[in-house]
Amino acid sequence: MITKGQERCLYVFPTSEFGRIAAQLRETPMTHKAARAYSRVFFASAHDEVPDKQGRVTIPGHLREYAGLGRDLVVIGASTRVEIWDKQAWETYLAESEDEFADIEEGVLPGGL
Repeated sequence: MITKGQERCLYVFPTSEFGRIAAQLRETPMTHKAARAYSRVFFASAHDEVPDKQGRVTIPGHLREYAGLGRDLVVIGASTRVEIWDKQAWETYLAESEDEFADIEEGVLPGGL
């Protein structure tokens, strides 16, 4: 499943992981405005893409536009998903985020490293 992600990248999930996230979102109260907005965009933009015989997938035009995908892409592993980025957008994000990453002291991983 391919859908819109944060920071204008695309998220690619195995079907089982997409189902797990869908179940989590179903448990969020409908009275939670941000959860409703997130669910709408997340599910409305989701596409079930099956790789062809060469392992390629088609990225729908509206998702390419959302992520600003040009000719050069970066595909990264991010835990239970893959992210697809425009190469320049990824390089900009990484340059802006590496110092912050290097300075994180605690609170991201349960129990610390």
